Amino acid sequence: MSVATALSPAELLGLPLDALLAAAGASVIESSIDEEIFVGAVYLSPAGISLHLPKGRSVEELDAIARLLLGEALGVPLAPLPDGLTMQKTRF
Repeated sequence: MSVATALSPAELLGLPLDALLAAAGASVIESSIDEEIFVGAVYLSPAGISLHLPKGRSVEELDAIARLLLGEALGVPLAPLPDGLTMQKTRF
């Protein structure tokens, strides 16, 4: 799948989240996974990008997670993740 919109780091971090999601063709889905260590997942399909985010987190935390997942999915160059935070990639 090719992503139609390339985003710069400034756009990824600076656009309001709703505008960012629209620019990326992404949607947010509330995940049923309630494990403390789960912070989110991204799914790429021909229909677009879906971000699966856990419920019960603050708006600020969900905003940061959405931007991190989108940046990774779209290949936006970002600083390395903080120590203790890892990202796993799986292909279906």
